[in-house]
Amino acid sequence: MRSGARIEAFLEMMSAERGAAENTLASYRRDLEDAAENLGDLAQAGTAEIRAYLGAIASRGFAPTSQARKLSALRQFFKFLYAEGLRPDDPTGTLDSPKKERSLPKTMSEAETGRLLDRAAAEAADPALAGGSRLAALRLHALVEVLYATGLRVSELVGLPLTVAMRDERFFIVRGKGSKDRMVPLSGKAREAMRAWLSERNLTPAFAENPHLFPAASESGFLPRQVFARELKALAARAGIASAKISPHVLRHAFASHLLQNGADLRAVQQLLGHSDISTTQIYTHVLEERLVRLVNDHHPLADKPL
Repeated sequence: MRSGARIEAFLEMMSAERGAAENTLASYRRDLEDAAENLGDLAQAGTAEIRAYLGAIASRGFAPTSQARKLSALRQFFKFLYAEGLRPDDPTGTLDSPKKERSLPKTMSEAETGRLLDRAAAEAADPALAGGSRLAALRLHALVEVLYATGLRVSELVGLPLTVAMRDERFFIVRGKGSKDRMVPLSGKAREAMRAWLSERNLTPAFAENPHLFPAASESGFLPRQVFARELKALAARAGIASAKISPHVLRHAFASHLLQNGADLRAVQQLLGHSDISTTQIYTHVLEERLVRLVNDHHPLADKPL
């Protein structure tokens, strides 16, 4: 069995046994095929060869996060080969992960987020819009309201089933990474925007048999996340916000940061975001630190008080 066949066997295992998402499988495939292209018979590569390959990646300008992702894919692949008895050792066992620079997530202020949502609401309510323009405005308003209300990953958001809106409840269950279910809340404004979109959606014959809340004539049957990202940037520009600083992921970060700024517990935010490990959520500790400083300055008897 050559490397190509072993990569396929590995991906099949990740899909069947671990429930890896399509995006995850595609990422593993790209990383392993790139390694195989540089190392030849990847399944037979040794520690020194893999170390040299990772060094070459670094010299090509790949960020430490990209290097770490590629090494992670290789680790998983060789663990699989070892477990299946296809190799007597794991050549990645002694390799060190590249040091990642700690970077704070991009986010938006509450004022900027408010401007974005207000602009989306105003466009959705514009009586001058009709046909496809009205449909697009109502859909975009529902998307941004639901995203900010729930903190969903963009892939979770665009792939929501129609039943979420039909129930019209304050909470719904979403299936996230690793096929894990979690409960997320819906604000009153998000439910209202979703109802308005649902009414217009139901009047569109092309969407009648589509099971997705945000249907599209795409291979998946729902709105591609790239289309939503493009529409979100255009909305930001119309709201007077630099489009370069906004994306669906930034709005997800805004959801988490604003919750923490207003007193939410870090573990509650972890659950809402669908992070399996609290360490992933700890990128937001800078928000907690700012809140603690403010708490001490406002309430400690020895804190400096303005005269």
